Amino acid sequence: MRDATLIGPWVRRFLLEHVITDRNFARNTQVSYRDAMVLLLPFLSDVRRKGVDRLTIDDLSPPVVRSFLEYLEKERGCCGTTRNLRLATIHSLAKFIAMHCPEQVSWYAAIRTVPFKKTAKSTLNYLDKEEMDVLLKTPRLDQTLTASRRKSLIPRRLRVVGAGVTGNSSGSGRAVRTPLPGSAWVAK
Repeated sequence: MRDATLIGPWVRRFLLEHVITDRNFARNTQVSYRDAMVLLLPFLSDVRRKGVDRLTIDDLSPPVVRSFLEYLEKERGCCGTTRNLRLATIHSLAKFIAMHCPEQVSWYAAIRTVPFKKTAKSTLNYLDKEEMDVLLKTPRLDQTLTASRRKSLIPRRLRVVGAGVTGNSSGSGRAVRTPLPGSAWVAK
């Protein structure tokens, strides 16, 4: 690396070595990290009035990170969760740089002082046994299906719409809670 203070080569190494090779993140996570850098670098370039290729590690200071996060919320309309994801990416980049360049440990510590924003936690929704029974007894438009066939199709349908039913609707009396892709849960 020619100049260890330039941020461009570090971002490249971070995305190619750390995110893809070392950590083997899922494809969506890789894209999220890349998108965070796609937003951060032009913002940093505008604030520092430098070309992206001439930005240094010191150009990414805690006040600049805070103003970037404010930009995400105010101008781009991002919610607190998205803001926190972008900040987590910046924290991860700073840690990667500090791990490979010990001279940057104090810079990393300064970046870590930028706090995450508290966001509202989603509530969990449940279908109790009675609600599930009503759902299972609901007649279909296509009356040619038998009751057992209808019973096996409903869990698949609920999964498609995000209800997360496991398919076990035996009504054994014990509560089984199944997490859903969103925030809802099903209790049997």
